[in-house]
Amino acid sequence: MRLEAVGKRYGLRQPWIVRGVTTDVAAGTLIRLEGRNGSGKSTLLRIAAGALLPSAGRVTGRPHAGYVPERFPTGLAFSAREYLQHLSRIHGLTGPAGLAAVDEWLERLGATEYAAAPLRTLSKGMCQKVAIAQAVLSRPGLLVLDEAWTGLDQAARGELDAAVRERIADGGTVMYVDHDARLAAEVAERWQLADGEVTVRPGAVAPAVPPPAGRTVTVEVAGVEPGSLPRLERLPGVVSAAADPPSGILTLTVERRHCDAVLRELLRWDGVHVQALRP
Repeated sequence: MRLEAVGKRYGLRQPWIVRGVTTDVAAGTLIRLEGRNGSGKSTLLRIAAGALLPSAGRVTGRPHAGYVPERFPTGLAFSAREYLQHLSRIHGLTGPAGLAAVDEWLERLGATEYAAAPLRTLSKGMCQKVAIAQAVLSRPGLLVLDEAWTGLDQAARGELDAAVRERIADGGTVMYVDHDARLAAEVAERWQLADGEVTVRPGAVAPAVPPPAGRTVTVEVAGVEPGSLPRLERLPGVVSAAADPPSGILTLTVERRHCDAVLRELLRWDGVHVQALRP
């Protein structure tokens, strides 16, 4: 996806909320938007998701998107399950596949027990779970989250963390705003908004790049439990795995052609951080 000279203002005489945003958005990338309140984070997320047209510039190459807005409309004439089934059909999930996706996310987010209740009767936290379910059930190539963790219980927060990692591991892109430092160690890019402009900075994790030339590459990983070594060694393409207990670093030798798949699998694991990728 590419944002080209994207800008937004709400009226010809109004100030630009964001302006001149030009950047490529790589697949398999986790992007965190940062800035003070009113800096334009929600506006830019809505444009990226396709929920708002820019006043200037354009967005090209947008994949199928799922979007959790900052404020979810709760006064809809549906039960939670009816709403999700309706959205699943819009996303092209029909019949048993659509029903299965709805039930999976209701269960994962802990929302099954009130799935038959009208949306207007649900608490903010309950409605937030429905908002998340509608965004992720179709496994979108672009997932946009505007303070989506707000109001969730701890178990649901963990499931949303897992959903983000699943999207990245499948080659999708996730863009998000959250006031807590959630997923900060896994962020590939930080978009800092100030005075209508965006500065793109690297995050804690370098964006995915082709592995260096050669038959194998070395991947250094932190946060892997020693007992997980056999599981890692069974991954396709892993030639060897060696732990260094004093430093807590695990060194993997991986066949070059399998490197991306191994990195995606590592991103699924809680607490695991890729420290380096070397030829």
